[in-house]
Amino acid sequence: MNTLLAQATGASALFQYLPLIGIVVVMYFFMIRPQQKKAKEQKKFIEEIKVGDKVVTIGGAHGRIAEMEDDTFVLEVERGGRIRFNKSSISLEASRALNAKK
Repeated sequence: MNTLLAQATGASALFQYLPLIGIVVVMYFFMIRPQQKKAKEQKKFIEEIKVGDKVVTIGGAHGRIAEMEDDTFVLEVERGGRIRFNKSSISLEASRALNAKK
């Protein structure tokens, strides 16, 4: 009788935690995994940029890359103006949209 009661208690404890486990799984597939994929795409995009590419920064500055260093680049804007930015400030979505208009 005691073993039957222990088995029933163990099974009900599992069913109590099942909704919590389900929530964690749903959060992983709908929030965490897409964010990791997006970060990987952003990193790959930043590694592939080169001098002459048109980009848009997160702050909204549009221009063409004039110089590249390790983790910075010089953005040439209208009338020869040049601004130095970190590579992490490049917006993947805005840059793709700008280059798709070509």
